Amino acid sequence: MTHRRLTPYYFLAPALLVLGFALLYPIGYMVYASFLEWNPSQRIGEATFVGLRNYTWLLQDESFRESLGVTLKFAAIVVSLEMILGVGLALLLDRSIRGMSVLRTVFILPMMIAPIVVGLVWRYMYHPTVGLFNKTLNAIGLESVPWLSDSFWSLTSIIIADIWQWTPFIFILSLAALQSLPRSALEAARIDGASAWQQIFHIKLPLMMPVLIVTCLLRLIDAFKVLEVVLVMTNGGPGLSTEILSLRIARTASEFRELGVAAAMSNYLLMLLMLITMVMFLYTRLSERRALRQVQLAEEG
Repeated sequence: MTHRRLTPYYFLAPALLVLGFALLYPIGYMVYASFLEWNPSQRIGEATFVGLRNYTWLLQDESFRESLGVTLKFAAIVVSLEMILGVGLALLLDRSIRGMSVLRTVFILPMMIAPIVVGLVWRYMYHPTVGLFNKTLNAIGLESVPWLSDSFWSLTSIIIADIWQWTPFIFILSLAALQSLPRSALEAARIDGASAWQQIFHIKLPLMMPVLIVTCLLRLIDAFKVLEVVLVMTNGGPGLSTEILSLRIARTASEFRELGVAAAMSNYLLMLLMLITMVMFLYTRLSERRALRQVQLAEEG
């Protein structure tokens, strides 16, 4: 009987071992490297063990702190705007519309394009003299905008490109969540005389919240790791105004040849993402318990 109960685990064991090795070995390697003074000309066994020196040095490094600040600002802005636009579009298009399948295909096209191509396309459109945006502004009598040569506009330009590429991701998942909502709750709200806005804020959004939280978390994690678009469009400039943390890590490893410091930066980023993930999952659990408690109170009443 015990053998039969363990049979599924026997089948899962090879896959779990492969996945565990593929996941844990690189992370362990990175954590170990972060305690070393290591450059690409050395084997890892020849590197000098320095303990927590890389971590403490990074906390005092102004460039690292500035890159971290840019990353937090970028992630917060793009995820907030993408959630608003994506959920708004899903609510707007959650109805019977002729050609809806074509619209969905058009909406998801940007997220199918390679990030390098997205960066190149938007860089050409932001060109100061022949770019589409400045030519349009000049045509209507307005002055050109220094899209990629000004600290404020360069970060704004990257934010616009990211929103264009990844809002469809939020839209598709939000629309799927909307269309899976129980129609009985919506019908009951209509019978009770709830307006369209009341249905959205009191019925649809609360029921969609578990999906929205997971969607927001996925986009937040991806926003912290964005690299190619920034690398192609601005390469972190002007100055350090668009140097996000992933670009700083890549430059530290390849240009500055400090692999141990780059590994420590990666671990800081990993810890930050783990903290955000735990907070959002805790919020999800609390929201589910609150909703279950409300249902129980309604049944008792």
